[in-house]
Amino acid sequence: MRETRILMGMPVTVEIVDAAATPMIDDAFAYFAAVDQRFSPFRPDSEITALNHGRLAADALSAEMREVLRIAERTRQETEGYFDIRRPDGRLDPSGVVKGWAIRNAARRIAAAGARNFLVDAGGDIQSQGKAANGEDWCLGIRNPFDDAQIVKAVRPRGRGMATSGTYARGQHIYDPHRPARRFEDIVSLTVIGPDVLEADRFATAAFAMGPGGIRFIEDRPGLEGYLIEADGMATQTSGFRDYAAS
Repeated sequence: MRETRILMGMPVTVEIVDAAATPMIDDAFAYFAAVDQRFSPFRPDSEITALNHGRLAADALSAEMREVLRIAERTRQETEGYFDIRRPDGRLDPSGVVKGWAIRNAARRIAAAGARNFLVDAGGDIQSQGKAANGEDWCLGIRNPFDDAQIVKAVRPRGRGMATSGTYARGQHIYDPHRPARRFEDIVSLTVIGPDVLEADRFATAAFAMGPGGIRFIEDRPGLEGYLIEADGMATQTSGFRDYAAS
């Protein structure tokens, strides 16, 4: 069973191959809705908005918010500040952590409910497990940033997470904390495969902010592989990426 809904401002797809999938799918979508309610910086009633506006003290934060903020701070330190959820105006925007975190957690909920073969896809960041409906490993596509009707690479993550950062779909929305006014015009897409989708997502965001050199950061980071597409169409992949490439 496969279903897609618009949540957190993006299409979220859950596909479960195992029987009795409907309750698991409904639970996953309810979880994404709750995450949006808590973490969206665009909702006036969210917890992150209350924190940014000084209506909520740090010692009153939920356990989920504290966890996300800890992950964000760890990522800032691990990426030499290329990932930072604090914006120039002082507000916190944890979106760069929350999507991968929510996908990972939704996948864990599905697995805990008994599913063994499933996929969770939120805005192109994906966690899969087991086999697809055809009995084969899940095969995921890296979209051509210059023609969204084409796939430039097919990938079989085999239980690992995959995330893509880029400017081709949403424009100049990625933030370089070292140069806040920077426009990304030399690269358009960076896909990362990691131990799970949270690890892939947080490092894809940071590596993209590094520019073309971000692929070297991914190469040097244990457990990560990457595929970079530059503005001139040139692609560069890490040395171990070929182990996951299906085409």
